[in-house]
Amino acid sequence: MNISIEQALETLGVKEMQSGVWIGGKALPFHGAEIESYSPTNGKFIGRVGTADAADYETVMQANTEAFKTWRILPAPQRGEIVRQFGNELRKVKAELGALVSYEMGKSYQEGLGEVQEMIDICDFAVGLSRQLYGLTMHSERPGHRMYEQWHPLGVVGVISAFNFPVAVWSWNTALAWVCGDVCIWKPSSKVPLCAVACQQIIGKVLDANNLPGGISTLVCGNPAGDMMNNDGRIPMISFTGSTRIGRHVGATVASRFGRTILELGGNNAIIVTENADFNMLMPAVVFGAVGTAGQRCTSTRRLIIHESVYDKTLEIIKKAYGQLRIGDPLNENNHLGPLIDTKAVSDYLNAIEKAKTEGGKIAVEGGVLEGVGYESGCYVKPCVIEAQNHFHIVQEETFAPILYVMKYTTLEEAIALHNGVPQGLSSAIFTNNMREAEKFLSVEGSDCGIANVNIGTSGAEIGGAFGGEKETGGGRESGSDAWKAYMRRQTNTINYTTKLPLAQGIKFDI
Repeated sequence: MNISIEQALETLGVKEMQSGVWIGGKALPFHGAEIESYSPTNGKFIGRVGTADAADYETVMQANTEAFKTWRILPAPQRGEIVRQFGNELRKVKAELGALVSYEMGKSYQEGLGEVQEMIDICDFAVGLSRQLYGLTMHSERPGHRMYEQWHPLGVVGVISAFNFPVAVWSWNTALAWVCGDVCIWKPSSKVPLCAVACQQIIGKVLDANNLPGGISTLVCGNPAGDMMNNDGRIPMISFTGSTRIGRHVGATVASRFGRTILELGGNNAIIVTENADFNMLMPAVVFGAVGTAGQRCTSTRRLIIHESVYDKTLEIIKKAYGQLRIGDPLNENNHLGPLIDTKAVSDYLNAIEKAKTEGGKIAVEGGVLEGVGYESGCYVKPCVIEAQNHFHIVQEETFAPILYVMKYTTLEEAIALHNGVPQGLSSAIFTNNMREAEKFLSVEGSDCGIANVNIGTSGAEIGGAFGGEKETGGGRESGSDAWKAYMRRQTNTINYTTKLPLAQGIKFDI
């Protein structure tokens, strides 16, 4: 890395004491509690962020609702131009923001850069989309009538994001919402608030340069703000990324007021390894999928379902690969993985290993907490591989840590049943050079996940495709394809250009 974290913080305008209440590029006085951010890489204090109380939240929401009145009537291509400028500003600070993401969250610097690149990519996608918000034209059954549909913005869109992708998930939502004519209020994870403050200053700079109201993009830090958003009838849609447990609460709360949700919840992702797999391609996919971001991606590979004929071979190759992993400071690009987000995550990791052993799991690659020089934060752990059964309670759960469960299968039908036999349904993959196996996996009889891949891993997705999953993953879709429709309301219009008034379905009503 060519810059220091101190340089990155200075460039991004992130201070030791920071407000967590923003309207555009303006920081507001805060009246909520303060939250402290410590880097899991070295345990050092980064900064302190003040949170929003009810009055602060109300100030922000009033700014949002007023800004919507201006933003919604700006032509969509002009809104796209603002998003284009935001993407260009991100390009200027890609190295610095990538470093902050790495330092505050703990993912590798390369992954931090990749996350900022995702922000840039979704901005590019949204700019093109701003000229493609198409509606359909339908033939009317009544002579002299024209019928069509159009899409209007929803209003204020709430984004509640998770720690593992401190900036990318927010951008997936906001870039699309902005070109659709919505304004956004963001409640980031309290574990990574400084990344959010940095992003808010970047978009604030763009809004100020174009004399646009700051309420187009606002920030409210602190967990109480999340509950305020979920219960606020002025927010027609909430996009929530997080655990299934909290997602149930968010979904029920927002639904009770007839609001909409995009829920991106847990994953329990598996790769099926057939006897026809290309092992040169398989191993990098498995290892990155299982240990990338220290296993803290919702798309992380958690289960490996291996054909019995290549089971021993696969396990030996995995053991060898795991033996070559370098664990340490994520800002050092020689390392493969950094720390877990905090010591609670470490406890969850250790508890999961013990539960697996209690249920009959056999340790294939030993885990554990790393100690000593370079590991002072207490958040570094060794990736662990456990021979397990799919029905184990712990295997049915999602543990946000580098734990990989491996198991055998005999027939492809059995493998697919094992694969689908968990409550979650986000990402999935099969490695095979057999066309019939690949097509079976992608068919209606195959993977039940929102994402299904052939000869690439479960972890990582391009912004061009809609991202999301089924079952307890929540059913939401973000990013590419036609995911933009979630941020708009559909309106069907019929125009009668005759001097008569026929009724639909041929109904007669003479007066």
